[in-house]
Amino acid sequence: MDWARFAQQMASMARELLSEDTIGTTLEHITGSAIQQVEGCDAAGILVLHGTQVQSLAPTHQLVTDSDRLQEQLHEGPCFDAARTKAGEHVFRISDVTREQSRWPSFAPEAQKLGIGSMMGFLLYTEDEDLGALNIYSRRPGAFTEASELAGWLLASHAAVAFSTARTHAQMEHAVATRHIIGEAMGILMGSHDLTEQQAFDVLRRYSQENNIKLRDVARQICEHGSLT
Repeated sequence: MDWARFAQQMASMARELLSEDTIGTTLEHITGSAIQQVEGCDAAGILVLHGTQVQSLAPTHQLVTDSDRLQEQLHEGPCFDAARTKAGEHVFRISDVTREQSRWPSFAPEAQKLGIGSMMGFLLYTEDEDLGALNIYSRRPGAFTEASELAGWLLASHAAVAFSTARTHAQMEHAVATRHIIGEAMGILMGSHDLTEQQAFDVLRRYSQENNIKLRDVARQICEHGSLT
């Protein structure tokens, strides 16, 4: 492993990740970097858990999606465990899926059928939130070395910060857009019904509560149709 070259790649990747426009492109950059920077890596993806439901993000190959779906069905696997771990281990691995796996006895033989030889799952986390797992696959058993694992862990650490930053930015943009559309809807109600700002907002909020519709969707309806009917 050429660690000097790896350090240069990581520094370049960190700058590029923070310049990405969307969460999607950020995650695609992360998984693409895994293939380039982790020795033995043939495919990569990010698995996010919503309860016990799995969401596959930025998979580089169908193999990744198939593995995520399998782990969801079985409720076991290195990536599944990595994504739901909040303490203790942050790296989970199967060095050789052809060998019996006491920890994931149902997953390993099915993973072999998918063409997986070895795999690693790294928790993507920051100090205040868990984000999912970065998952790295090889079609060859025993493909990953200690250097591969260290490289994967370093990549996951950088990726977690970029992922969190991108998500926060997207949430802020969404909040600004929501506030804008609510303000526009209030303006329409104020002009058409001679209401004060507070009265217009009360109309939106009351309609939202009585009809179990999100406030921004009520506002969007007014902006599109000029009224609530």
